Amino acid sequence: MVLTADAFNDTPLYSRNEWSKYIASKPGDIEICDVTLRDGEQTPGVAFSKDEKIEIARMLDEMGIEIIEAGFPVVSKGEKDTVKAIAGLGLNAKICCLSRAVKGDIDAVLDCNADMAGIFVGTSDLHLRYKHHKTQDEAISCAVEALEYAKRHGLAVRFAAEDSTRTSLDFLKRFYKAGEDAGADYVSIADTVGIMTPATMRFLVGEVKKTVKVPICVHCHDDLGNAVANTIAAAEAGAKQLHTTANGIGERAGNASLEEVLLNLRIQHGIEKYDLSKIVELSQTVERYSGIKIAKTKAVVGDHAFAHESGIHIAALLENDRTYELFSPELVGGKREFILGKHSGGAALCYMARQIGFTLSKAETDQVLCEIKRLSEMKKSLRREELRELIAQTLSRSGSQTATTP
Repeated sequence: MVLTADAFNDTPLYSRNEWSKYIASKPGDIEICDVTLRDGEQTPGVAFSKDEKIEIARMLDEMGIEIIEAGFPVVSKGEKDTVKAIAGLGLNAKICCLSRAVKGDIDAVLDCNADMAGIFVGTSDLHLRYKHHKTQDEAISCAVEALEYAKRHGLAVRFAAEDSTRTSLDFLKRFYKAGEDAGADYVSIADTVGIMTPATMRFLVGEVKKTVKVPICVHCHDDLGNAVANTIAAAEAGAKQLHTTANGIGERAGNASLEEVLLNLRIQHGIEKYDLSKIVELSQTVERYSGIKIAKTKAVVGDHAFAHESGIHIAALLENDRTYELFSPELVGGKREFILGKHSGGAALCYMARQIGFTLSKAETDQVLCEIKRLSEMKKSLRREELRELIAQTLSRSGSQTATTP
């Protein structure tokens, strides 16, 4: 269901970025390949159980995610069994598996009854010299041989250049062209160490589009904090398949965050085909199963994403939600919260007091607010239940007879 307005008033659930109309580049027919269950699980210390992976896969499918990268089946029997179980769930999403350009890896993908193999070879001089010990021509030959084997056995193939963004442009074009000629369904740009910027990503996608006609994928890491911006830039430049992980988990600094990519697609470009109402639930599930805590200020899903303390802000929000919220918490399955502290004002206090059954006079409001600001100087902010206790104590000390509302 696509939500367009707040359930309680006519306020739109989000503001569109009207500046987008001034830029020429727009995403085309995009799709999401979520790699939480594979690259996300490569976060140090993270290991999802079979049941946990199945639950996350179902949630991704319910959101409308088109492709789920379920794992790297050659790494263990348990991994293969889990991927096979996910492939057998009958989800709408296609199931992809990672594979080196090795026959045994592809056989493992086939054993899982997956739909797609993401075949990768490192193409930068660093990877060729120190990881593969191959020449450029040998790398192409190896990758194409694996691709052709996978295609003969009925798999769709994503032909990926690992460390694409530290590979020379001429060789990268030659590599992708060889993949297209051999029947690749996609070619994939991997910003393996997160070196790109939106400007350089737009350029690279544009150059690859001049070289091949098959769809382009982008897989961005967040080493410089650019993964989401680079992913959106790639989509605007014409990339089709965007790789994400829930909460942005992944190796080192993580991957492009699913929730941030989806909200950017909605806000910037009006792409409404994904059910965003399940985002917070998915985020909390992945946080629980991965053990990786979400930062309070994390965009979209952090505890403070819809928390407000400033009195000026809260007063305006009480008039119209969009004044200080780009999108409504209801859009993503979250909740708005007002927190009282140093920057809070009387309007916020009276509103929160009414929510918990107190109607305060002007004098009582000033008295309670003074106490709130005193506590705030001690680095203490107040949430709903703490406010109830503070009001009761303050009014009791002052001898106030203020009654609570029913």
